[in-house]
Amino acid sequence: MSNYHGDNIFQSIKDMKFEQTISHQCGVTMNDSVEARAIAELMATKPGIKVTYLPAMIRIDGEGKIEFSMPEISEALGREMTPHLFEIFTSTHYGRMVMLDDDTVVLFGDMDAALAYE
Repeated sequence: MSNYHGDNIFQSIKDMKFEQTISHQCGVTMNDSVEARAIAELMATKPGIKVTYLPAMIRIDGEGKIEFSMPEISEALGREMTPHLFEIFTSTHYGRMVMLDDDTVVLFGDMDAALAYE
């Protein structure tokens, strides 16, 4: 199995088109680890999610919102994952991160949708 997922958000500078639009993308970057790989493999099964494996990092990107279910991640990992541990494993994120409860972390690319949880 290849460590490279060909459908990713990165493109060559020559292929970029700059537009005056608002992106509703969101995502996380994680240092490559056992936990990050379990999360990435699970999230790659979700519609609209793009996973990119880089030499020392893994990117998970989506449009609108990405929902991370701690029970699903715990099952994939084989041990408990909490929202607080999840935040430790994410090096960085873009979009608005909201912890809905002890079981769910959501990243919103649409800031208006995130306002409902403030």
